[in-house]
Amino acid sequence: QLQLVESGGGLVQPGGSLRLSCAASGFTLDYYARGWFRQVPGKEREGVSCISSSGGSTNYADSVKGRFTIFRDNAKNTVYLQMNSLKPEDTAVYYCAAERLFRLCVPKKYNYWGQGTQVTVSS
Repeated sequence: QLQLVESGGGLVQPGGSLRLSCAASGFTLDYYARGWFRQVPGKEREGVSCISSSGGSTNYADSVKGRFTIFRDNAKNTVYLQMNSLKPEDTAVYYCAAERLFRLCVPKKYNYWGQGTQVTVSS
């Protein structure tokens, strides 16, 4: 059974950096698109960044362009989200997800989800 496990969240000051990891087990995701999404209480989950199976195509939410970078290591069955220049508005629970096709980076297009990791940006 496929499991996605996020790690790397925590408390960071504004302007700081974090790297999130999402390790998959139970299934090889070499041919799956992977994505990062986030959600704050009272709001809908939103797409942050997604990456194609080869890593050759990526997309980013406008709010994180130039600050976040998604990349993957298929040998480790893991996708990462490098987050730099973090802002308080980046505070959220971050979820990773996987789906067979690389399409729009929206939650409804993804069927496999991790449990999430909290990121808090605060001084």
